[in-house]
Amino acid sequence: MARNLWVLVAAVLLGVPAAAGAQAVVSLRSISQNAAREAATVALETCRKNGYNVTVTVLNRTGRTVVVLHDDLANPHTVENSLRKAYTSLTFRVPSGEWGKRITARPTATGALHLDKVTTLEGALPIMAGKEVVGAIGISGAPGGEKDAVCAQAGIDKIAGGLK
Repeated sequence: MARNLWVLVAAVLLGVPAAAGAQAVVSLRSISQNAAREAATVALETCRKNGYNVTVTVLNRTGRTVVVLHDDLANPHTVENSLRKAYTSLTFRVPSGEWGKRITARPTATGALHLDKVTTLEGALPIMAGKEVVGAIGISGAPGGEKDAVCAQAGIDKIAGGLK
């Protein structure tokens, strides 16, 4: 028993220098304010051209709101709904509608629906720089999430050249 205790103490002490030398600062790539604004503007304009009054929310890599654009005639609930869609897409790194389909297919995963800001509704896409998620764009207000997603894709397409 005493020998096991000494082995444990030695293992812990050997790990301390490694932990002390661990990286203390991390760098994250995230969508810029300018790119977020440009994507949101194009997404809003695309929905307007199609006759939809929407709200567009863009989140950065850490889930903070970077831009919210609200059409003059968009319903009030679209502000929260676009945020929840974007948050879901960012968190699970897939389009929000795809995540909703996964939940339907795997009922054991429905516990995630109790997390704040998570939804199964379609209308948000992750913003990717290569294979890395750097943000998400969520839209609410079009008559159907698939129409929201089309507008979101138009916004992402506009900034795609800078997402390398």
